[in-house]
Amino acid sequence: MEVRTPREVIECAVKAGAGKVATSSGQYGKFAILSVLAGVYIAFGGILSLTIGYGFPEITSGNPGLQRLLSGCMFPIGLILVVVLGAELFTGNNALLIPSYMAGKHTFGAVIKNWALVYIGNFAGAMAFTYLLVHQCGLTATEPYHSAIIQIAEAKVSMTWMTVFLKGIGANWCVCLAVWLALSGHSLIEKMAGCWLPVMAFVALGYEHSIANMFFIPAGMLEGADIGVIESINANFIPATLGNIAGGALLVGCAHAYLHLNKEK
Repeated sequence: MEVRTPREVIECAVKAGAGKVATSSGQYGKFAILSVLAGVYIAFGGILSLTIGYGFPEITSGNPGLQRLLSGCMFPIGLILVVVLGAELFTGNNALLIPSYMAGKHTFGAVIKNWALVYIGNFAGAMAFTYLLVHQCGLTATEPYHSAIIQIAEAKVSMTWMTVFLKGIGANWCVCLAVWLALSGHSLIEKMAGCWLPVMAFVALGYEHSIANMFFIPAGMLEGADIGVIESINANFIPATLGNIAGGALLVGCAHAYLHLNKEK
């Protein structure tokens, strides 16, 4: 079966975006569960990427590109689960709600409401998974994972605000392109491949994904990283989140809707 055309993908995005807004506007229990699950799935991808990417120090110590590749190859399982199982992910919704808004299916206020609620749900899911199924299980308590997660977390709050913002744009540009590729496919394999390639690329390139950081930074803090809550918010979460919105909403949602949305419908 042939993949969908760009115009057909936009039609799917409009339908998906309108459905997501409808869910966040009335079906609060369902929406909360789907948002929490998305945070869990992304955190699951985070711990898998850490475990495999940093699990072969004797091989990767002199080959930093290999460590990035291994981590990148593992992380996409989170987005694959989100897309295939229909969970609500803040970064994906940054792009998906824009075509439906541009098609007049709902107000921009509904977009902001959806983004705010799903962000909270993603945070709750990521934090619960990180504490219960990572920290309490001791997955990052031993070396090389203990030092690796501390190093990752501290590095994420040591960059300049603008650097994190720009890396946030890059991350969600890749993530939302992955969502678009998944929408173009029909089969499970096509959707998985669409999710895997761009997400692997953003991880390997070291871009900043706000929901993934809801795993990496708290996990590092739980292991003793020298990071304060306010510091993590100001130095990473705010610029990464704003960058993610710009990358997803503008570079994917707006751009592709402008290019391919049938305005006559």
